[in-house]
Amino acid sequence: MRIGAKWGLTPEAVNVVRQALVLLSDHELNPSTFAVRVCASTGGSLAAALLAGVATLSGPRHGGVASLANQALHTTLEGRFEQFLAENADHPPYSFGFGHPLYSGGDPRAAYLLNLISRHSPVRQAVAEASKRLSLPANIDIALAAAMRHFEWPDEAATTIFSVGRTAGWAAHAIEQAKSGTMIRPRAKYQAMSIDV
Repeated sequence: MRIGAKWGLTPEAVNVVRQALVLLSDHELNPSTFAVRVCASTGGSLAAALLAGVATLSGPRHGGVASLANQALHTTLEGRFEQFLAENADHPPYSFGFGHPLYSGGDPRAAYLLNLISRHSPVRQAVAEASKRLSLPANIDIALAAAMRHFEWPDEAATTIFSVGRTAGWAAHAIEQAKSGTMIRPRAKYQAMSIDV
């Protein structure tokens, strides 16, 4: 695998990267995938559709969650999680890897990825500690941060793996949408407003 060769990973770490890529390849109509389908529905090229996905993924509430999740994990490992929470009081836990609007019982992707890490690993224990403090289960972003630290992937690996894995799913969505021949055109409902003059 090219990623493993580029990063100089052990065979075990490469295997975890492979599994993470599969886990991240598709996640129904999340914002970036929806953007890909909208672009493809207009007749845009595959490259343009993928670019729409990357642009949407770049937002701090989507692909950018990985960075804040890594900070949350780092501070937990250093015993400074309460400080992290105070400094990020304006961020909901989802924005740094805990809880998920689609999985009230816990993100199955996160559970799978965390189970590839030894339960005695400090990073897995840190995720469990933060999860208990927040009363929220881990989601895929904090699980990626944990895998990155445990398997010694380079900095920014979580974001790279997320985007590379999702690109495969985006391509499939774009091709399917283009073949349908229909354009996605949501409607807006305007509300009447009274204006005092």
